[in-house]
Amino acid sequence: MTRLPGGLIDRDRTVTFRFDGRRYLGHPGDTLASALLANNVRLVGRSFKYHRPRGVFSAGSEEPNAMVELRSGARQEPNTRATTIELFEGLTAKSQNRWPALGFDVLGVNDLFSPFFAAGFYYKTFMWPKAFWEKLYEPAIRKAAGLGSLSMEPDPDAYDKGFLHCDLLVIGGGAAGLAAALTAARTGARVILADEDFRLGGRLLAETHTLDDAPATRWLSEVEGELESLPNLRILRRTTVFGAFDHGIYGAVERVADHLPQPDTVRQTLWRITAKRAILATGATERHIPFANNDRPGIMLGGALRAYANRWAVSPAHRVAIFTSTDDGYRTARDLAAKGVQIAGVIDPRPEPRSTGDFPIFPGAVVTNTIGRLGLRHVEIRQGDQTHWLECGALGVSGGWNPNVHLMSHHRGRPVWSDAHLAFLPGAGGPAGLIPAGAANGKGTVHGALQSGAAAAEQAMADLGRDAGLPDLPQADDSPATQTALWHVPGTARAWVDFQNDVTVKDIKLAHQENMTPVEHLKRWTTLGMATDQGKTANVTALAVMSELTGKPIPETGTTIFRPPYTPVSLSVLGGGNTGPEFRPRRLTPTHTWAEARGAVFVEVGQWMRAQYFPQPGETHWRETVDREVLATRAGVGLCDVTTLGKIDVQGADAAEFINRIYCNGFKTLKTGMVRYGLMLREDGMAFDDGTCARMADDQFVVTTTTAQAGAVYRHMEFARQCLWPELDVQLISTTDAWAQLSIAGPKARMLLERVIDAHDTSNEAFPFMSCAPVTVCGGLRARLFRISFSGELAYELAVPARYGAALMARLVDLGKDLGATPYGTEALGVLRIEKGHAAGNELNGQTTAQMLGMGRMVSAKKDSIGAVMSRRAGLVADTRVLVGLQAVDPETPVVAGAHLFETDAAQTTQSDLGWITSACHSPHLGCAIGLGYLTGGADRMGTEIIAANPLEGQSTRVRVVSPHFIDPEGGRLRD
Repeated sequence: MTRLPGGLIDRDRTVTFRFDGRRYLGHPGDTLASALLANNVRLVGRSFKYHRPRGVFSAGSEEPNAMVELRSGARQEPNTRATTIELFEGLTAKSQNRWPALGFDVLGVNDLFSPFFAAGFYYKTFMWPKAFWEKLYEPAIRKAAGLGSLSMEPDPDAYDKGFLHCDLLVIGGGAAGLAAALTAARTGARVILADEDFRLGGRLLAETHTLDDAPATRWLSEVEGELESLPNLRILRRTTVFGAFDHGIYGAVERVADHLPQPDTVRQTLWRITAKRAILATGATERHIPFANNDRPGIMLGGALRAYANRWAVSPAHRVAIFTSTDDGYRTARDLAAKGVQIAGVIDPRPEPRSTGDFPIFPGAVVTNTIGRLGLRHVEIRQGDQTHWLECGALGVSGGWNPNVHLMSHHRGRPVWSDAHLAFLPGAGGPAGLIPAGAANGKGTVHGALQSGAAAAEQAMADLGRDAGLPDLPQADDSPATQTALWHVPGTARAWVDFQNDVTVKDIKLAHQENMTPVEHLKRWTTLGMATDQGKTANVTALAVMSELTGKPIPETGTTIFRPPYTPVSLSVLGGGNTGPEFRPRRLTPTHTWAEARGAVFVEVGQWMRAQYFPQPGETHWRETVDREVLATRAGVGLCDVTTLGKIDVQGADAAEFINRIYCNGFKTLKTGMVRYGLMLREDGMAFDDGTCARMADDQFVVTTTTAQAGAVYRHMEFARQCLWPELDVQLISTTDAWAQLSIAGPKARMLLERVIDAHDTSNEAFPFMSCAPVTVCGGLRARLFRISFSGELAYELAVPARYGAALMARLVDLGKDLGATPYGTEALGVLRIEKGHAAGNELNGQTTAQMLGMGRMVSAKKDSIGAVMSRRAGLVADTRVLVGLQAVDPETPVVAGAHLFETDAAQTTQSDLGWITSACHSPHLGCAIGLGYLTGGADRMGTEIIAANPLEGQSTRVRVVSPHFIDPEGGRLRD
C-alpha cells in the first residue's frame, strides 16, 4: 500500500533502514512498524510455540507479535517491539524465532502437532521417564525457549541512573495527562510529565478529533509550548514509568539515544522518581475478539488501523474490513474511507447498525474464519444462517477498551469490574498517592479525559495544600461509544487469545476441564499473559472466556494483578551503567596515586583498591617481590597503608560503658593513652570482628575494625546505641575516610619514626607496647600514634588527616632510605600476619567462636556483653576445634587455603573431616608453605602430621601441626 494523505510524518526527508537484510525507505516520525507497513511488509515474525506467521497487531507498547532484533554485533538487542521503535537513518532490524527464513520456517511444523502441545503440555509430558529430564527434556526446552537471541558479547553502550523529586508525577502525555500537568504546573508545583512516546498527545495523535473546532494537533502544540516554558515542569519523553514502589517512588526508563544511529552519549537512563503525588493517565488498550484463525498477518486492532492511517499515513492494505462490537469500529471505517482506503465492510454482531457510511455494513454478523497464511486474503462472515467470504487484505478488530491499570496493581491493588465499561477499573488499594485519570479510570471520551485529568491534578494539589483552579479546557467530543459483550466467536477451529504465547480458546477450555480454573492456575497452566506483553491484549478476554465456562460472573472469576515492570527493562539500564570497573564504587586509599607511580599492582579488597605488591626491576614473579618485602620488613623497616581498616570514633560520658558492652573482654579499666585488643561477638555467640580500641581520653575511644567488616561493625554499634541502650550518653561517627593510617613495622621502625615525629618520646619506657597518643609530625601536622603490631615486629601505626597520607608516605620512604625502608602491599601483609598467627577475615568467617580462635578466656564472665551468654552454650564449649599452624613437610609442596584436614590413613569423607585451612602462604622466613586452620583436637595434635586435601585440584599435601605463632612466639620483638 502506498502512503495515505496527511499524517504526522516528515515527508520532506527520507531515511533508509533494513529489515531481514532488505533495504527500505521511511520518513522521520515513522516507527519501524509503520515504515514496514508502508513498504507492504505484513509478515514480521513467528509465534513462540507453533511458529505461526504473525504481523503487526497494534500500534503501541502492547504489541504481542512484531518483536524484532535490533542492530547487530555487541549492540544486538532482542525482543524489541517494532511498534515503539522510532525510525532513524541506518536502522537495522531482523525478525526472530524463525529458521532459516521468515517466509519458510522449519519449526512451523510444530503447528501440525498442535493437538499434542495443548495447555499443560510441559507439565504433563516431561515428568516421565524421570531420567530423561536432565539429559533430554531440559536441554531441548532451553534450546527452543525464547524468541530473540543474544550476542553473548559485553554491551558497549553507556547507561546512567539518576534521582528526581517532584510534587506531582504525571504518568502519560495524552489528553488527561496534559490537562493534569497544566493544572498542577500553573500553581508553581514541581511537576514531572513522563510519556513513553516520542511525541506528546497520546491517543489524540491517532484520531481526527477536534478541540474548539480546530484539529487537536493545534491545541497540543499550544499546550506543549506552555509546558516547555515553565521552569517548574520537566517533560520526560521516550520515558516509561515501569513500576510503583514504596514511599512514593517510581521507576522509569528514559530512552535517551535509542533513536540515534550511533549514540555518543548515554543510551538509556534509569530514573528513580520520588513524588508526593502521582496521576495515572496511561490510557487504555483495545482488546480483540477471538475467532477461528484470527492471527493472520493483516489482522489488527481497529484502533491501531486508525492510528496508522491518521498519524503515520499508511494502511496495511487497499481493501480493509472491520469487525467490531463497539461504535469505535465505525470511526475506524470512516477515517480510513476518508483517506481513500476501500472498506470491504463493517461486520457488527449487533442486530442494528449503529452508524452509516459509504461502505457495506453487515449487522448481526460475526467473522468465523480467515484465509491467508502469510497474509490475510479473505474473511468468512456468518450472518444469521448464511455464510460467505469477503475479500480483504486487512481486518480491524474492535472489542472494547481495557484501562491500563497496571501501576495501580503494583502494591497488590485489585482492579474492580465495571459492567458499564465491560472492563476492570482501578480499585481501592494500590500505591498511596496515585490517582487514576482519563481512560485509565474509564473516562474514555476526549472531554472526559480532559476534565478527569484536571480534576485529578486539582485533588493532588489540594492534598499538598495548594489551590489549583481548573484551567479553561477546550470543547471536545463527549459522546460515549456503545458496545456489546462479545468475548469470542464460538467454533471448532483454533481461536487465538494470547498471540505471543499461542494460547487459544480451546486451551482455556482444557484448563477448565482439568480444574485449572483459578486465574493464577489458568495463567501458569496455559502460559497466558506471560512473556513481554504481560497479557495486555489477552488477560481480560481470557477471564471472560473462563467466566462463561464456569458460569460465574467475571468479578467472581477474578483477575490476575500486575507486577513491575510494565514493559521489559534491560538489565543494562537496571545496572545504571555499573559494569566492568564501574560495577560498584571503588574507594582509593590516600596513597593510591603515590603507589601507582611506583608501579604497584592493585587488588580489589571489598570496595577498596589496595596495593598488592611493589615489583622492582629484575623481579619476574610476584613471589619474588612479596618475599623481598617480607624479609625487608623483618630485617629493617616496612611501610604499609592500612587506611582501609575501619575507624570509629566513640565519645560521650558513657563511652567506656558502651565499649565494655560491645566487646566480650573488659574495657572499663583501660587507661587513657593505652590500646587493647578486643573481640566482638554476634548475638548468637559467634565471633563477629576483632580489632583494637584506643582510649584517647576519658570520654573518647577510637575503635578499629577489619577492612571487610568496617560498615557492618558500625551498623552493629549504631543499632546497639539506638535500640539496645538508648539511655547511654554516647555518640558514634565513622572516621575511616578522615584519617590516613600508615603501618611502620620492623626492628628499625622507631628510628624512622623519630625522624618525622615532633618532640615525642617514643622509647620503650615512655611509650610501651599498646600505647597511643595524639602527636604532631613534620613540624606541626596533627597526628595520632598507636604502638600496635600485627606483624610480630616492633611496629607503630601513624594516622594523619587523609589529604596528607601520600605526602607522609613519600617522606617516610625518603627519610628511611638508609634504614632500608620498603613499601609493602597486602600480599606481604598477609604473610607477616600468618607468620605471627594473627586471625583476620578468613578466620572470622561467621562460623567460628572465641574458643576456636584460642581467645576463650577473653570472654569475660565478670560482665555482660553482646553474645557472651550464647558463647557458653554446651555445644560450643564442647567443640575441640582450635586455630593451629600448619607447615608443609615437603618445602616444595604448596599449602592451599580451603583444603580440608584428615588423618594420614583416613578415608577422605565428610565423616572423617577434621577441619579446614583458612589462610595459607609461602613463608620466606621458614622457606616453606605454611597456613592457619581449624583442627579438631588441635591442642593435642602438636607435632603430628596430617593430610591437607584439595580435591578440586587433586592435591594432597602432608602438613605438620605446629603453633600458629611461627615467628617469635614469645613476643619479644614487638615489645623491644
